[in-house]
Amino acid sequence: MWFLEMGMHLGALFIPKVKKGVDGRKGLIEDLGRSFPELSKGRDVAWFHAASLGEFEQGRPVIEAFREDYPEFFIILTFFSPSGFEVRKNYRGADYICYLPLDSRSNAKRFVEILKPKIVFFIKYEFWFNYLTELRKSGASIISFSTIFRREQVFFKPYGGFYRRLLRFFDHILVQNMESLGLLESIGIVKCSIAGDTRFDRVKSIASGARELSEIEAFIGNSTCMVAGSVWQADMDVLIPALNEARLPLKAIIAPHEIKQEQMKRWREALQGQSILYSDYVRQASAQHFDYLIIDNIGMLSSLYRYGNVAYIGGSFGAGLHNILEAATFRLPVLFGNKNYQKFQEASDLIRQGGAIAIGNSSEVSSLLYKLVEDVTLREKMGLISEQYVLSRTGATELVLKEVKTLLTAR
Repeated sequence: MWFLEMGMHLGALFIPKVKKGVDGRKGLIEDLGRSFPELSKGRDVAWFHAASLGEFEQGRPVIEAFREDYPEFFIILTFFSPSGFEVRKNYRGADYICYLPLDSRSNAKRFVEILKPKIVFFIKYEFWFNYLTELRKSGASIISFSTIFRREQVFFKPYGGFYRRLLRFFDHILVQNMESLGLLESIGIVKCSIAGDTRFDRVKSIASGARELSEIEAFIGNSTCMVAGSVWQADMDVLIPALNEARLPLKAIIAPHEIKQEQMKRWREALQGQSILYSDYVRQASAQHFDYLIIDNIGMLSSLYRYGNVAYIGGSFGAGLHNILEAATFRLPVLFGNKNYQKFQEASDLIRQGGAIAIGNSSEVSSLLYKLVEDVTLREKMGLISEQYVLSRTGATELVLKEVKTLLTAR
């Protein structure tokens, strides 16, 4: 943790995102020590922790269901990454939102002493030794949910004893699938059960509450439209040649994972069709003649999928695939890169069932776009598979809350 802290301070000199995380933690524990007792006013505290934005969206259904079932609790939400905190720091479902102080013994001890949480939720992949140690000492109930395990993880290696110890701190671990349950049981973890993935509940609620965007309808008109969501440069290196080559009656909405003006400018210069930024588009009376709409804001993507006919989801040519379920729930065929998607259960499932296709290069994208534009029956068949996959896996939130009730009743 000492090396991590030093690395973050060094990185803050050069990387704005890292600087936000460092600055956001300055004086955090001291401020909480002064203000938290008055803010919580003696109410029982529920602490939810998410690493970043994706984990928050995964946990959001549980936060909101917990709020509805236990309105007397004070809810604190913490993030490790600025990409989560900066986007959701004004989220109204929590009473207080802040960064998680780094996992040193002193930080964990003081943080837990201040919060005195009655119940704590760690979403998916969060295993912090000092925090878990202090929470166990405090008597708080500790839950991990939407968790998924794979055989190659350190918990299941001969040298993974320290990490296996972390899993024993939890009162209950609610996993996504049978494989994860079997792996836990193989190392003697018995306080666990299958609940599934709460992201399915989240995307179902997103679909039912998606915004109507008349300007997007006007942009698409009667054309077929591809929505490219959460894309990085590596994704656009594949997509741009494919779109230039396709020569199809196809429009595309492109939503970058990070909003960088210079990057979006390069994309527009490389695309052979006419493109426009969303911020410019909404200021114009008519933009029907544009082929590409590039979204230069955060927060629209989940509502954009409802207007698409096919989706491309970014990330898997880099660190890892982003959320494909938001597109799937709107009955869209889903495309993504064939590199780093294997650890995402839903990606492998949808490929196997026929709702998604992993692509390796621009020629493959171009060929698939041609098929999906020209063959409406194929497009609708793939889209229906995607939608049914999501609908058949909702209900994890209810199972998490059932376990919450058991733990709180037992206290």
